[in-house]
Order: sequence, then C-alpha cells, then structure tokens
Amino acid sequence: MTVSVPTHLIMGFLGTGKTTLLRHLLANKPKQERWAVLVNEFGEVGIDGALLTEQGAMIKEIPGGCLCCVAGLPFQIGLNALLHKARPDRLFIEPTGLGHPSRVMDILTNEHYRNVLSLQAAFCLIDPRQWQDPRYRDHETYQDQLALADVVVANKTDLCSKAGLEQLRRDIEQSPGPAQALVETVQGQIDLHWLAQPHATERRAAHPQAHAGKAQRPLVAAPEPKLTRGQPWRRYASQGDDHFTVGWRFHTDVLFDPDAAKAFCEVLPVARLKAVLHTRDGWWAFNQTDQLSMYRLAPQKESRLELIDASPLAMHDLHQQLMKAVVYLPAS
Repeated sequence: MTVSVPTHLIMGFLGTGKTTLLRHLLANKPKQERWAVLVNEFGEVGIDGALLTEQGAMIKEIPGGCLCCVAGLPFQIGLNALLHKARPDRLFIEPTGLGHPSRVMDILTNEHYRNVLSLQAAFCLIDPRQWQDPRYRDHETYQDQLALADVVVANKTDLCSKAGLEQLRRDIEQSPGPAQALVETVQGQIDLHWLAQPHATERRAAHPQAHAGKAQRPLVAAPEPKLTRGQPWRRYASQGDDHFTVGWRFHTDVLFDPDAAKAFCEVLPVARLKAVLHTRDGWWAFNQTDQLSMYRLAPQKESRLELIDASPLAMHDLHQQLMKAVVYLPAS
C-alpha cells in the first residue's frame, strides 16, 4: 500500500450513538471510495458488525474486551487482516465504549503503521445528559476519550435540556489542551466535511495506564464454536471495567416472535442492549439505551443479542425470559 489510509477513531461511552453515527457516515460515503471499519465490543458476542453490514463497507469485529488490552495484539492482527483484504480508501476504528483509546493511538502512530495509516480527526460522542452526571464526567475512560478527540459530537441533543447543552458548550470551550470542534446533532447525523478536520498529535490522555495489567484474554482469541441444529444456541458472560455482560448466539434456523422479542427488550433496565434476530417476520436489528429502536436487516449468518450493565445480570432468569420469545427451535 503506497498511500497512507486516512484513519479515524470513533469514541464515546456506552449508548452515546457510535454505531448510529457510523451508519450515517457509511450511508453517505462517496460511491467511488472503499471504506472499512474495525469494531471492538466489550462483550463476547460481536453485534456491531451485523448492524453495519448493509452500509457498503468491509467490517472486521474484535469482541470480548478493550483493544488496548493484551498489548494490542488482537487489534493489530485484526487491523492487518482488514487492511490487506479491504485495501480501503478510508478506515474507521470504533473502540468499545468502556475502553481507553490512548494505547490504540500509540499503535496507529508507531513505526509499523507510520507509512500505512494517516491518523486524522478523532471523534468522541457525548450524550449531554451524561455530561451533567459526575459518575460519567469524572470517569477515567470518559475523560480520556474526550481528551483525545479533535471533534466532540454532542449527540441526542433533542433529548437533553438547554441548560445541559449550554454547560457542555462552556466546558468544551474552556477545556485544556488543543482546541476542539463541537458538533451538535441527533441520531449521529454529521456532515462528511468533518472528516477533513486534522488530528492534533499533541493530545494526551489523562489516564494512559488505566488498563495496565488488566488483560485476561489470551493473546489470540480462539475461533467461535460453530452453532448446529443439534446445539442451536450458546450463551456467554463476562465482566470488567465495573460492567457486566450476557450475550447469546443462535443458529440461523432459530426463529423469534418479533413482538415478544420487542417486549423482552423494552422491559430490561440495562445500560446497553443490541441484537440482530431472525424472526418469523424476517431479520430485525434491536438497539437500545434509553429507548428502543428497531429496523429491518438483510439476512445474517446467525442471531445475536448482547446486554451490558453496571450491575450483575441475572443470567439464568434472563435466558428463560428470552427463550419465551423463541417460536421455533431446531430439534437435536
């Protein structure tokens, strides 16, 4: 590859709308360009890739933890594979909302990628309602994502108060370090011209070693076990960074009732829910933070659902509730 690939980080805490913003950008990309996305998810079940597949870009997922952990090796393996296969004209990297991005920045600018990638505008999405809550505003991850951003995207401005948005404006204007652009939007709808914003290389995270020594995953993750009609589902659970996840994978032949699945999602008081489910009304995506959104998808390889919350999740009870939404389960 002789030309450096423009590369953007899309950062933001859980539920701020990173995937929605990526869907919007990809839907408006120039037709002649090839774009690629490297997605990292906190849970063991990758879903963002499925939510982005219809947007005309090549997607590579790295589920199960933060990209900055285990010395970045899974990240580099995934990045190299994506660059080799996609040969993109532009690259987006979406770290998990619970991940510290400074290590990712270090990798992208080291000698191995110096002539391959051109780090450009880094984006951080913020829900102004979270900004008013010190539990978010004072969180190390939240602070680091914001400190490394060239463009701060105040998303979901239709749901916040005028006072909350004004406070965010003042704080961004008065923040130390290089000046940051502030974009105010809903549904992650930003103009493509923001991609031309330069990256300030002198930006520094306030807590660059926050994840040091926390890696628990193997250096190279084992491939996911194949689902069969005899074993049509698998359940996963993990925890880290003060959050807990439960996720499911289902064989493509498993069918859900769409109304029952919707009802299951709507009553869950969790921080984050994402799903792609094969229903008897076709394939549907489910995306929820403070409200549930649903939209149709092209057929996927399998159904997936992931829950994330700051409190331990009642895995067995949740499984029983979810299985009530299943209308067809292949016989073993």
